[in-house]
Amino acid sequence: MYRPTSSLPSHLRQSSLSTSNSQTSALQQRINEKRAELENLKQLRELSAGLAGQMEQLEEKLSTLSDGTQAIATVLSNWHTVLRAIHMASAHIAKPNQETESESEQQLPLPQTLVRIPMQHVDQSEPAQSENDDESTVK
Repeated sequence: MYRPTSSLPSHLRQSSLSTSNSQTSALQQRINEKRAELENLKQLRELSAGLAGQMEQLEEKLSTLSDGTQAIATVLSNWHTVLRAIHMASAHIAKPNQETESESEQQLPLPQTLVRIPMQHVDQSEPAQSENDDESTVK
């Protein structure tokens, strides 16, 4: 009986087996590398999504900060007007003559009173004032 494998020397059979084993191990190693790369890419995608979310939150906070900065700029620009009004009010006060203390106290005009009225309370008090006006006209 003729066997084709038996005619090959044993060292050739072992070399063909070792070649196929080395190819299989190389392919397995490459598959493992690709799996690791895939895991890294998935992790990168998750981190990128988290970073994008943080950037959106930062954008919202910067928008709020910008609005607040504009409000502060408006208030600071109004200070010039407030200081000018105070200066004008104090400039119209008559200068007292050099007299006795009792006379000067009696003759000293008081400065104009500057009153700060919050606007939100004004809106609420207008209906109350109109009701009081109606009641005062009825009496």
